[in-house]
Order: sequence, then structure tokens, then C-alpha cells
Amino acid sequence: MSLFRKDRHPDHLVLWNTNAATRNALSPEYYAGLLDGLREAGTDPDIAAVILAGDGGFFCSGGDLNQLRERRDMTLEQRHANINRLHDIIRAIRECPKPVICAVEGGAAGAGLSIALACDMVVSAERAKFVLAYVRAGLVPDGGATHTLMQMLPRATVSRMAMLAEPISAERLFDLGAITELVAPGDALRVAQELAAQVAKGPEQAIATIKGLLNAAQSATQDEQLAAECTAMAQALGSDEARTGITAFLNKQRPVFR
Repeated sequence: MSLFRKDRHPDHLVLWNTNAATRNALSPEYYAGLLDGLREAGTDPDIAAVILAGDGGFFCSGGDLNQLRERRDMTLEQRHANINRLHDIIRAIRECPKPVICAVEGGAAGAGLSIALACDMVVSAERAKFVLAYVRAGLVPDGGATHTLMQMLPRATVSRMAMLAEPISAERLFDLGAITELVAPGDALRVAQELAAQVAKGPEQAIATIKGLLNAAQSATQDEQLAAECTAMAQALGSDEARTGITAFLNKQRPVFR
């Protein structure tokens, strides 16, 4: 049975973790499929956005503890290599020029939470639970979870999540601004696809540039970000997208970018 599925739609890709028997624990097949799908979307002009989803009513339970148990006997270098497979996924999500939207049903745990929060937008069903479960197994967060969460949430909240493995609800994350849309159970994928459809109507290059600026802003100084915005805006002003958008705006029309 395949542990990964790719559904192609007219303007977006849905990349599925189909390891439902383990609540979509991570697998080598999922890693490979996800990387391939993100690369495909990045170079395909017909794909405006990517959606990550999990089969069986749960997004992703993180690392497979049976596999992690086997890795205890690996060398330190081998363990590094395995962890970097996850980190390659996080980088690919960030570096994909198309917006990546996560559709969460049920919840996300461990590295599943890291993957969800690496996305540009997160649509979550109500009552979904998010948990950094690592400490329960004597482990520590990876996948950029500490970096992402510390930028999104108060330190005290992140400390409870990481040190106590205390679940946090989708409602709380939505209130704190870490989730884009909070929807009824069963509606996460549909709403994510609606967001993808909105993205598809926008200017492709401008959206890619905005994503790059937002990524850079996480570590740039204000002067560095001002310089990056200056370069990006000067280039955008000379683009066909700007010509279309400005003309439509002045004529009180809706721009058609695609």
C-alpha cells in the first residue's frame, strides 16, 4: 500500500500522507513524494499552490517510534543524516516559490506539527490538537519547531508545549495568530482549496516575491529588509504583472493575471 498520494487539480496540487494506520506517521515514501511534488509545483506555471493533507482524519503524528527505536543504534553521523531528511522537507516548503497550504484535520504531533507550521497558511478543523510530543520519549523537537513557535507564540506557551508535551488547541493557536483559518471538522481541505483558488487569481511572480520577503524577514535586520523590499519593488514596478494590475486598478476593473 502506498504511503503517499499526489492529486493534481487545474491550479493546485494536493500532496497526501496516506499512512492512516499510524495516523500518518512520517515515512521515506512520504518524504520522497513530498519533495518531488514541491519541486514539480515550483517549476509548473499551471500550479499556483500546494496543499498538504493527511488521510483518515489526522494530519500527521510525526516520526514513527519503531523507526526511531532502530536509529538509537546508528552512529551519530547516521542519525544526523536521517534528521536532515526532515529538515530538507522544511527547507523545500519554505523555498517553494508557490504558497504551501496545510489542511489539518484531527491534529498534528511532533514533526507533523513542524511541517504544518512551516507552511505559508494553515487551515485547521475546530477541536484539532497540536502537540510537541518529543519529551515524552526523552527526545527534543526538530524540524524547526522551536524556531517557528518562538516567532509565533509567547515563550511561556512554547515552554509548556516543548517541556511538558502539553497539547494546544486549534482554537488557541487561531487566537494567537498561528492558524490562518479555523473551520468545521471535515472542511479543512475544502477551505484550503478555496484559498488555493484565490492564490491562482493573483500575480504569480509577485506572490513568489512576497513569500521570499516574508521568509527573509524572519532573520533580517530592518535595514536589510528595507534593501530587499526596495530591490523587489523596483523590479515589480517594471513587470507585466504590475502593468496589468495598475491599469485595471485605474480603470476600476478586476485585474486578470492568468
